[in-house]
Amino acid sequence: MSTYTLPAVAPHPAVAPRTAYLIASGDLRESANTAGWPTQVELEAAVTRVLGDLGWSVVRANDVDPRTGHGFISSQRMGLEVFRGIPPEAPLIVAEAVWQYSHHVLAGLRTHRGPILTVANFAGDWPGLVGLLGLNAGLTKMGKDYATIWSVDFTDDWFRAGLREWTETGAILHDASHVRPLPELPATPEVELGRALGDQLLADKAIIGVFDEGCMGMYNAIFDDELLNRTGIYKERLSQSALYAEMLRVPDDEADAVYAWLTDRGMTFRYGEDAASELTREQVQWQLKMYIAALRIADDFGLDAVGIQYQQGLKDLVPASDLAEGLLNSTERPPVLSRDGSRILHEGRAFPHFNEADEGVAVDALITDRVWRAMGLVPDNTLHDVRWGEDFDGRFVWVYEISGSVPGSHLGGWDKAEGWRQDAVFFPAGGSTVNGVSRPGEVVLSRIFIADGVLQADLFRGTVVELPAEETRRRKEATNPEWPIAHVVLHGIERDQFMARHKANHVQLVYAPDADTADRALVAKAAMFDRIGIRVNLTGDVAL
Repeated sequence: MSTYTLPAVAPHPAVAPRTAYLIASGDLRESANTAGWPTQVELEAAVTRVLGDLGWSVVRANDVDPRTGHGFISSQRMGLEVFRGIPPEAPLIVAEAVWQYSHHVLAGLRTHRGPILTVANFAGDWPGLVGLLGLNAGLTKMGKDYATIWSVDFTDDWFRAGLREWTETGAILHDASHVRPLPELPATPEVELGRALGDQLLADKAIIGVFDEGCMGMYNAIFDDELLNRTGIYKERLSQSALYAEMLRVPDDEADAVYAWLTDRGMTFRYGEDAASELTREQVQWQLKMYIAALRIADDFGLDAVGIQYQQGLKDLVPASDLAEGLLNSTERPPVLSRDGSRILHEGRAFPHFNEADEGVAVDALITDRVWRAMGLVPDNTLHDVRWGEDFDGRFVWVYEISGSVPGSHLGGWDKAEGWRQDAVFFPAGGSTVNGVSRPGEVVLSRIFIADGVLQADLFRGTVVELPAEETRRRKEATNPEWPIAHVVLHGIERDQFMARHKANHVQLVYAPDADTADRALVAKAAMFDRIGIRVNLTGDVAL
């Protein structure tokens, strides 16, 4: 008889018929979880009510914690504990009314054997749909089957029919007729250019500098080296502590010079005196030092792009990275000298920054920068959160917003940019945004993601439109008024088609001077993606 101590195997509860378990992945920041909990309660009640009408019961997998006052899964360890009480074969609902850290529930979802449904509120005030898209992209990356659905008020027939379909089949079929693989490309100057740029990247290679990857639980935004290196792109893994140390070395007079450059070109800042809730000049000073420090570290390592995580680690130490990010992504930006004062770093061009260390953005920004510069176009590009949207004047207009990264040129110039303080709920140390309204124009949009074990890119076209000032104000106040906004109309892609297809919470946006140039630049970009081994999908109305 063995004398070893064998682990006890805890039994799982039995699966009751017509019963689904429900979980909610939350934020790492308790201030965000607490603020978003009332909206989450409304979402869960609505989903439970509709399933009840279908004769189903919903069991919440964990109770509200009396210490925190909410029921979000707020850490990876907590996720492991919660999943121990969920039958592995049970139908499982992941309900999201807020931004969520996907790795909190990654382990449990990876091994769960029952049907999985992700569901979100389609609303502006809390970013449930943003969290949903990030979670869906992570499930897609890991090759896990799931169904997904969303609703504005959970009373529409489409939502109710979708839930019924899931209870009967474990899946929800969405319209994907707008998606098609890249066809054989014709012999055009744009195709020749894209392939030549791809060959150059594969031969000469490039380096993206990542200041601590894995930001905000975005499992989908981490690209394994085995996939990334095949494209000619390699990582320099850097620590945010090194960025902070470099910031400490930047003298005030250099940051003052950057500030003078911005204000001379018309950027204004909404200052107050209470640093806990208002923007201060000192906060902006730290952001400008971060801008200088990032360029100097990029010079040290010979980087081709850089990504600052910020939301974990630096958020408790220094003001937000947003102003620095927007400056980096701008062709027109304050000059920064090398440490010895002998060179202007990357003079006369933008230096691609990938917000939140999202490596899908990194690859996209680097390729976009090269294609647009080779075509003689302004290469300033940025990610946006797919934040929300509503019909206006007979068409669906998306609200794209991002806390950082937006170049001044997207707003029509630095004189159209205002610095607002970041919300203290998410950014305790404050810091300025690059706030404004993106100018009307033709844009190329894209997202690089992992599916079926390979890198893929969805490419599509859109137009940034101008809305009346009162409608812009309403949309900003319904979401995050301190963030820059873009009013985007997608070409040939309906709202629900986009939601069902898009494999990220982020989308990359770059301007072209007119529709014809945008179409030609998209072809060059597609050809470069294809050349370096990224599987290209065309979505919506795309002219080749």
